[in-house]
Amino acid sequence: MRFEHACIESLAVAMPDEVWTSAEIEARLAPVYERLKLPAGRLELMTGIRERRMWPAGTRPSDASAAAGRAVLAKSGLKAEDVELFIHAAVSRDMLEPATASFAHRKIGLPPRAQVMDVSNACLGFLNSLVLAASMIEAGQIRCALVAAGENGRPLVEQTLRTLNQQPLSRNDIKPYFANLTIGSGAVAAVVCHRSLAGGRGHRILGGTGRAATAHSELCLGDTHGAEALAMQTDSERLLVAGVELARETWAEFSRDHGTEFDRFICHQVGSVHRRKLYETLGLDLARDFSTFETLGNTGSVALPATLALAAEAGAVKTGQRVGLLGIGSGLNCLMLALEW
Repeated sequence: MRFEHACIESLAVAMPDEVWTSAEIEARLAPVYERLKLPAGRLELMTGIRERRMWPAGTRPSDASAAAGRAVLAKSGLKAEDVELFIHAAVSRDMLEPATASFAHRKIGLPPRAQVMDVSNACLGFLNSLVLAASMIEAGQIRCALVAAGENGRPLVEQTLRTLNQQPLSRNDIKPYFANLTIGSGAVAAVVCHRSLAGGRGHRILGGTGRAATAHSELCLGDTHGAEALAMQTDSERLLVAGVELARETWAEFSRDHGTEFDRFICHQVGSVHRRKLYETLGLDLARDFSTFETLGNTGSVALPATLALAAEAGAVKTGQRVGLLGIGSGLNCLMLALEW
């Protein structure tokens, strides 16, 4: 896929104040660690994640999405009334019906003429939404969209802690729950528009490549658990192998279409092992990576775009540079996008 006119005009994050360190999570699992003779510090050692953030109890995904939406409009040269499409692109949703975007649309103060929808595809929802918005801009259907994602990992992590502490699980039994302890919360939003509206401040979306490997769709399964909790089980080892192989296949096509010369890469933020294996397999220089998993954990659909926003704020992504976004989500699905910043 290629785009000529679509750009990211503004990008902003909204992050919770509450910090949960890996050490504090392990302290809450002290009885399990003692019973199974697990060494303290293994969570950070195996993932590289020191801490993650959590929204206050009772926060709705639409609250987080709206916070990021308001933040990006505050940075943008465009106004709320310019928005013709609004997408809530997170895994987390307020409820099954109506779309969480409906609640966030009202909380942001977007106009009635804006189309409203949810786009959910595990950790790829935000990138999928960029493609959808860019495609509608290229087709002349809209000129400005707002994409937001608000992920609330607190219900999942808290339910996981209850499960591990209350059930007599063996070392092998706890493996499918381990990935849950890496999850964090956060929100991010982007104003996507026709570059004629960007006033010289737009970051072009050049194009991308997507591939699916749905034979592996059962390696990571998440669902509701009662009224306010979430549950997820992951075969982390097989997911890593299958995900990296899918990324290799996608990169082969992506690099043919968009080249290999990128100044910076941003990948989905899973942890240190995933990052190292991904870059080794693709033959890419790890020095061109920018990561946030160390202090934010895995924030689902928020992770990659939030990392891009923070990289730009830190000066790690500069005007005129080519940026490769390497997205992988359970399902399995892979989407890689090329940007000209």
